Amino acid sequence: MDFKENRAIYLQIADRLCDEIYLAHYKEGERIPSVREYAATVEVNANTVMRSYDYLQAQGIIYNKRGLGYFVADGADSLIYNLRKAHFVNEEADRFMNRCLMLGIRPEELADMYRRFIDKQKSKEENQPL
Repeated sequence: MDFKENRAIYLQIADRLCDEIYLAHYKEGERIPSVREYAATVEVNANTVMRSYDYLQAQGIIYNKRGLGYFVADGADSLIYNLRKAHFVNEEADRFMNRCLMLGIRPEELADMYRRFIDKQKSKEENQPL
């Protein structure tokens, strides 16, 4: 796994696992890989993955069944969605809007760019083979 320098590795691993849960790679109530298995997958120390699992457990996304391992909590996907949306609105959107302001991008231009982006996404979906 390639890591970015500006964020703690255990949080990047937690994000990856959240992506996998959100994309239904792991479903509610399903066991996720053990700490050692996941550490081997992402090529980091097991203690780093343990820190990721502790973080996700504190967020209510996974839970531990003593002796059996970690499992995806009920409602994890909606919790992940809400956490990601809050992060985007509170951090990423502010940076983006600040950049737009700095570059003099008017709200109308931004709305236009967003509409074109949506149209492009729809076009991609329509052109995908079944």
